[in-house]
Amino acid sequence: GADGEGRRRVRIACISYYLPPVDLIGSGMQMHGLANAYVRHGHQVTMFSPYAKGADDALYQLCPVPVGNSNRVIRFAWNLRKQDFSQFDLLHAAMDDYLLLGKRRPFHIRTFHGSCLAEAMHIRGTRNRLRMLFLGLTEWLSCSVAHRRVCVSANTRRYIPFAREVIPNGVDLQIFRPGEDKSEHPSILFVGTMGYRKRGQMLLDIFEREILPRVPDAELWIAREPAPVNEKGVSWFGPVPLTELVRLYQRAWVFCLPSSYEGFGVPYIEAMACGTPVVATPNAGACEVLDGGRYGVLTEPEKLGQALLEVLRDADRRNDLAARGLVRAQEFGWDRIVAAYLEPVVRQRSVSTTCSGQEPK
Repeated sequence: GADGEGRRRVRIACISYYLPPVDLIGSGMQMHGLANAYVRHGHQVTMFSPYAKGADDALYQLCPVPVGNSNRVIRFAWNLRKQDFSQFDLLHAAMDDYLLLGKRRPFHIRTFHGSCLAEAMHIRGTRNRLRMLFLGLTEWLSCSVAHRRVCVSANTRRYIPFAREVIPNGVDLQIFRPGEDKSEHPSILFVGTMGYRKRGQMLLDIFEREILPRVPDAELWIAREPAPVNEKGVSWFGPVPLTELVRLYQRAWVFCLPSSYEGFGVPYIEAMACGTPVVATPNAGACEVLDGGRYGVLTEPEKLGQALLEVLRDADRRNDLAARGLVRAQEFGWDRIVAAYLEPVVRQRSVSTTCSGQEPK
């Protein structure tokens, strides 16, 4: 079929264990955004997920997959085998498709949003590390299931040897865009968790030890983490809704995510799209998204405080970084991402239709 503009409409089944508003995990947020972008481009999308109710802004249909109360991730993967994918033209999975081998299904794309094997090298705790190693094994199994294997970064592709393509994560440039004003006080925004690889606690310690003594009116804004009592210069916003998150990006003077590992790092492109300079530690995702420091500041953890001070104190530097970031963010708009995924599929369907003389389903 085709939409009113003559584009061929594709019936797409998406798979994501994580979805907002329940989960704010990066891969789930990305599949939510991609599914919405597919719909805006005239395609029909059904999302297979554990949840019966999705985000308020979801444009796609939801198909709940039961997971029970224990071993939920494994149950989800197993119960996906019981789903009927025959009515779709395309299956696009973000995870948990590794048990679909031998099941009848349409052309199957698997996107790897990072590498669990790589994350296992940076995560703390034996139990967490074993979990990541198990999930890394399922990623390799997925390679034998999917027809097309895509990584969101060249770094991720190093750990997924059977993947041949890189298509980056996306950002909604209609939502994430520059605001009209910045905050009155020098402000640093952090979005993530305080522990593990995001290293929010490290940033908090640096702020209190190095930033506040030199810039007494500076502020650190922490989003996504449960909010304790605010302290001097530090504001905890908790898991804010999308509109509030965008507003924080727009008003902050600097965005800082000093992760030890990022497969990609979506908050970096969200900040750049909102016209906010990025300061990061040189994890693999940040190095790739910021092009080695061309579009943001990359600095080692021991020099993070000094780097933040330099950007907070230098308006010309902030403006230059913001302008560079806005240019870079355009490369991650959803229109480009959708085209990269679907143009080969639509082209193949058109060729098949021409050869057979029949309209596609």
